[in-house]
Amino acid sequence: MKPHELKSAPGATKRRKRVGRGEASGKGKTAGRGTKGTKARNTVRLGFEGGQMPLVRRVPKLKGFKPPRRTIYGSVNLSQLDRLDASEIGPDELRAAGLVRKRHDLIKILGSGEIERAVTVRAHAFSQTAREKIEAAGGKAEIVETKAKK
Repeated sequence: MKPHELKSAPGATKRRKRVGRGEASGKGKTAGRGTKGTKARNTVRLGFEGGQMPLVRRVPKLKGFKPPRRTIYGSVNLSQLDRLDASEIGPDELRAAGLVRKRHDLIKILGSGEIERAVTVRAHAFSQTAREKIEAAGGKAEIVETKAKK
């Protein structure tokens, strides 16, 4: 069989109704559009509400923009870290202490507050001030590698 020999099955295609071709056709005169009015003369644009203020214009718009695949960090301040007794603090210790919720896969350490002792802190991200304060106290700020999401 060759492409030019292909045909639709009998009854699969139907001829279109030709409107406005005389009364005998069954769709003559007004061509199935009724009598008078906007829809008899032309089409009505999408969202048109007959001159009333359309819903799209009545409803207040949301401001701003949120990227659909943004990275969300659970944040922990240095003042909160200072309360923990451990010399090495990682994501598991922060979750166990209740400083980060489970839904936050990634953790970021922020520089609010002071840290008095030398601690090794492991997190997914650090603010610049947090890193400086940890290192000034004699500690280390180590970045934990993140797993690639599929």
